Amino acid sequence: MIRTLAITRDHQVTVNMPLEQLDLNDYAWVWADFNQPTEEESRLLDTYFHFHPLAIEDCLHVLQRPKLDYYENLQFLVLHALNPATLEAEEVDLFLGQNFLVSFHHGRLEEVDEAWDRLLKHAHERTIWARGPVAAAYTVMDKLVDHYFPSLFSIEDELAELENRGGQESVEELMNQVFDLRSRLLKLRRTVVPMRDLLYRVINSQHVQRTGEHTAYFTDIYDHLLKLTDMIEADREMTADLRDSYISLNSNRMNQIMKTLTVITTVFMPLTLIAGIYGMNFAHMPELQWRYGYGAVLLLMFVLGGCMVAWFVKRGWFK
Repeated sequence: MIRTLAITRDHQVTVNMPLEQLDLNDYAWVWADFNQPTEEESRLLDTYFHFHPLAIEDCLHVLQRPKLDYYENLQFLVLHALNPATLEAEEVDLFLGQNFLVSFHHGRLEEVDEAWDRLLKHAHERTIWARGPVAAAYTVMDKLVDHYFPSLFSIEDELAELENRGGQESVEELMNQVFDLRSRLLKLRRTVVPMRDLLYRVINSQHVQRTGEHTAYFTDIYDHLLKLTDMIEADREMTADLRDSYISLNSNRMNQIMKTLTVITTVFMPLTLIAGIYGMNFAHMPELQWRYGYGAVLLLMFVLGGCMVAWFVKRGWFK
C-alpha cells in the first residue's frame, strides 16, 4: 500500500492521491509512504522516483545497519524500529530530497502511523511540522526513538522486581532470569547504539538540508538516544552485579554443604578405622574374647567422635 501526503505552497493538504497523478513540481513537498508494498509498488522507487539502484537494493534486502548515504540531490537513511514483543529491529528506509520524503517499510509500524497522523494534523499550519520533508523525517525518527523507551522501562521494572524477591527463589532460577534480562538488554543495545551513531552523523552532516531550528530537533533525538544508551549500560552493570552476587551466594552455599560433609566424613574416619580393625575377625585377636569388648569399643568410638565434634566447635567450624 502506498499513501501520499502532499502540501501545496499555500499550505493546503492533499491526501492519498495516486502517485501516477502526482506531479512533484506542483507541490511544496510530498511524503509518500510505502507501507508493506507489493513487488509492483516497489518498482515505483525506480520508475517514478528514479532513485539510485544501490539505495533501492538496500530497501529490498533487509536488514541493513542504520546508516546515511549521499546521492545526487538525495539522502538515503536506514533507520530501525523496535518490535516490542521480540526486541528485534525492523527496518525503515527514508529517501530525503529537496521537496519529497519517501518512507519504505516491509511491515506495518505504529511509529510511522503516529508520525503520519501528527504531520497530517499540523500540515496546514505554518509551523516546524509543515516546513518541508526534513521535518517529516524528524517526526518519523522521533517516533521511532520514543518507542524504544517502553521496552527499556519494562526491563528495568523486571530488574527492580528481581532485586526485591532475590531471596525467594532458587539461585538457578534467579540466574536464568538475570541472563534473560542481559540478553534482552543486548538486543536493545544493538538497536540503540547504531541509531545514536546515525543521529550524530545527521547532526554533523553538511549534506542534509535543514535549518538551525531543525538541527535543534535532531539534537533532541540524539540526546534521547544518549540517555537510552546510558540507561542500558547502567542496567547491564546492575545485572552483572546481580549475577556476581548470585554466584557468590551459590558458592557460599556450596561451601557450607562441603564443610558439613567434611565434618561428617572426618568424624567417621577414625570410627570406620576402628570398626574395620575389629571387623577382620582373626582367630587370635585377644580383644575378641573379652566379655566387655563390644561395649568398650562402642564407648571408645562415642568418646572419640564427641571429642572431635567438640574440637571442631572450638575451632569455629560451625560458625
